[in-house]
Amino acid sequence: MPAVPLDIFAGSDALTEIREAGLQPARVRAIVGASGGPKWLVLRGLDQVLFPWLLSGARAPLHALGSSIGSWRLVALASSDPLAALERFERAYAFEQRYDGRPSAAEVSREGARILDVLLGPEGVAPIVAHPTVRLHIVTTRFRHLGALEGRRQWLGLGLAALLNAVSRPALRLSIERVVFDAGADPGPFAPWNHLPTRHVPLTLENAYSALCASAAIPGVMQGVRTPSGAPEGTYRDGGVADYHFGSEVDVKDGLTLYPHFYPHLVPGYFDKSLRWRRTRGLRRTVLIAPSAEFVASLPGSKIPDRDDFIRLPEAERLRIWGIVLERSRELGETFGELVASGGIRSAVRPLAT
Repeated sequence: MPAVPLDIFAGSDALTEIREAGLQPARVRAIVGASGGPKWLVLRGLDQVLFPWLLSGARAPLHALGSSIGSWRLVALASSDPLAALERFERAYAFEQRYDGRPSAAEVSREGARILDVLLGPEGVAPIVAHPTVRLHIVTTRFRHLGALEGRRQWLGLGLAALLNAVSRPALRLSIERVVFDAGADPGPFAPWNHLPTRHVPLTLENAYSALCASAAIPGVMQGVRTPSGAPEGTYRDGGVADYHFGSEVDVKDGLTLYPHFYPHLVPGYFDKSLRWRRTRGLRRTVLIAPSAEFVASLPGSKIPDRDDFIRLPEAERLRIWGIVLERSRELGETFGELVASGGIRSAVRPLAT
């Protein structure tokens, strides 16, 4: 039998529900988008099917929580035409994003702003601020001390943050603060936020663009964003530093959390990537959807795209490989659509690691 391209995992409560009744869009109360840069390309075809399915039967409000590239993916969900937004995003990010040599932080930031402009389209941020169904939550990281500076001194701040995180995740509070921009001034069902000090700022027409730029502002690669409107003063950077894949806060109490992801595991913050013992555990109402190991092994180079592709691959080869991954990602969407429509998801779902 051919390998199934999609793995579906569920926490204990979600597992029982899906095995009994399948997966219904009206039961999804939240959707999560993780950090990961070009890794999102492997989920492009899944989003193409998942977003319309979700909106077809969602109960308002549907909370959409994202950091970094995950928040940009969820912009497409919250736009007036999600499929058109996904097409614009794919074109601008995968095929029009190009650099000569090793670009400066200012160059990458300008290119990021161009991609965001294309993604948002002519309507700008208005649809995502006041969407009738989707309530967007954009996670950013407000840096303290040296990490708030630009240039070489920033690296000292990042090094200090990594050392603090190695001691304990809560120790990161000495270097960073989580700031979440919430549509409708609604913090959503994600409280309590763990480990890090957290502030909530209403998402508005005046700060939505800055919040999205900040959420994807990779430290050391892009420039930080200074004080979005209505937010505490400071330098704001990639939300993935605070919440790379998120922790237990994503588990809603009512309904289910849907988490389309690159991997079958969750890493709480960016500095936890190399700490293999630090993984998100104990989720009960979350459904994790990820490409299977067999599917990933069948991709060019047996890997999901990442930021290193800009460095290690000639441009023509990167564009070729990314095009293949985007085309193959349609298999994930087709499989998801078949599983939920046929009820096959009841037997396909497996326990999420606890």
